[in-house]
Amino acid sequence: MQRPLGAQISFMLKERGVDVIFGIPGVHNQELYRGIEEAGITHVLARHEQGAGFMADGYARATGRPGVAYVITGPGLCNIMTPMGQAYSDSVPMLVISSCLNRADLGLGRGRLHEMKDQEAAAEAVCDWSKTAMDAASAYQLIDRALTEFRIGRKRPKHIQVPIEVLQALADPAPEAPGISQQPPIGAASAHPRQIDDLAQMLRAASRPLLVFGGGAVHAAGPAREVLRRTGAASFTTYAGRGVVEGASPLGFGATLARPQSAEVIGRADVVLVVGSELSEVDLWRNALGCRGRMVRIDIDPAEVCDGAADMVILSDAAGVLSALAAALPDAAGSSDWDPAEVASLKQIWRAEADAERPGIVAICDALQDVLPAETMFFSDMTQFAYVAKEVWDMDRTGHWHHPYGFGTLGYALPAAIGGAVARPDLPTVAIAGDYGFQYTLQEFGTAVELGLPLPILLWDNGKLKEIEDSMIHDQIAPNAVIARNPDFLKLAEAYGAHSVQPQSLGHLQASVLMALRADRPTLIRMTPELPRAG
Repeated sequence: MQRPLGAQISFMLKERGVDVIFGIPGVHNQELYRGIEEAGITHVLARHEQGAGFMADGYARATGRPGVAYVITGPGLCNIMTPMGQAYSDSVPMLVISSCLNRADLGLGRGRLHEMKDQEAAAEAVCDWSKTAMDAASAYQLIDRALTEFRIGRKRPKHIQVPIEVLQALADPAPEAPGISQQPPIGAASAHPRQIDDLAQMLRAASRPLLVFGGGAVHAAGPAREVLRRTGAASFTTYAGRGVVEGASPLGFGATLARPQSAEVIGRADVVLVVGSELSEVDLWRNALGCRGRMVRIDIDPAEVCDGAADMVILSDAAGVLSALAAALPDAAGSSDWDPAEVASLKQIWRAEADAERPGIVAICDALQDVLPAETMFFSDMTQFAYVAKEVWDMDRTGHWHHPYGFGTLGYALPAAIGGAVARPDLPTVAIAGDYGFQYTLQEFGTAVELGLPLPILLWDNGKLKEIEDSMIHDQIAPNAVIARNPDFLKLAEAYGAHSVQPQSLGHLQASVLMALRADRPTLIRMTPELPRAG
């Protein structure tokens, strides 16, 4: 049957497997809301479009499926552009569908409500592509294009805008899904068997092979571990690649690439295989990895590996290459010149350095790690607590710690954790935020309470922008504009209808977190730098 296009879009998304949409209705996009309930889609009402975008991001990271958001023309789209930029930076599949002005008004500057000079171009600055659907057929085609591209190649956000009059016009239902959407996910290319054989021979001949795993390898933990076993190689992970290697691996250096001494360690490797990593500034915090031997890079994105720095480049998905590589290696535990005792010693030194740089946080991480269930999924913000935890908190499974790595936006943790909790209703989810960044999106407390989520929100409150203060002091700048008056966070949480607690000891913190996971609503747990000294 014919319906307004806005309603047909919701029906189409449901048929394509979308169960949840995050967003905020307005007079410009209300036609998108006409069909949501009838189509059987759950809508999560955010308190700000930035929150809706981060919720969609968290949902996508928790499920691997696209996170979808509906927003209005103009300010609604502008507000969600920060989450779109974050999703682009971290390769998250997010589909943002917005309204735009009627076709006759686009770009004419007539002073219409929510008018922008060029809404499509503005959105395209922070996503993979932004397109305008001038009719129903174009809207359907663009949606299928986005969903298909999420399955093929690097996952990055897309934006589709539809003029208000087009959303209102009657339209036939969307056509059946193209056959390609029914196929299993595939990579951008496949490695040639000769490349696999050459790489296997290179690793077998190496005395100090070393593998570096990034976020692009998180779906390849099984074959990655098998390659490590068969080669006796040492390993590092980026922050985004945590969990690819078991925390207890005797030759695993963990997520310590940012330690300056790691460059010297990598320089002693004769073969370095980098899998699914940009080796970007936020991975290394230095200009170069430090490799002096032969380097091989495996990645799905040619833009990241064709810079001339590698001796061999394999354009493919990590799982396929690592599976083939493991099969090409002898089915026995390999050996190398790496010394497990040296690896353990360096990790202890680097752990002590992390504790000295930002005192008190390591002890809290240890206490929490001792009691939280293994399947807990974490969403952290740009805060000193997370900076330490990402390095010292070993993860034995991938895809269970999410952070605004590349774009580095504040306010990510709470709404992203809401999206993650919606995606995993019977599994534990934890948000970790700092006192300043938390206030960027604290209004999403309302959504979390409304949904009755048993969500612990660990708030690291040191009363200032401590990381910026430390940076200013390091660069001999007199610290200024780093202290802001904080609210009473416990009362604020209670005002929203949430639980709140300020633990007085590490044992109390452990009990509070476990209780929060069983609660009937979110719980704000305020932690301060004095907590570890309290017991």
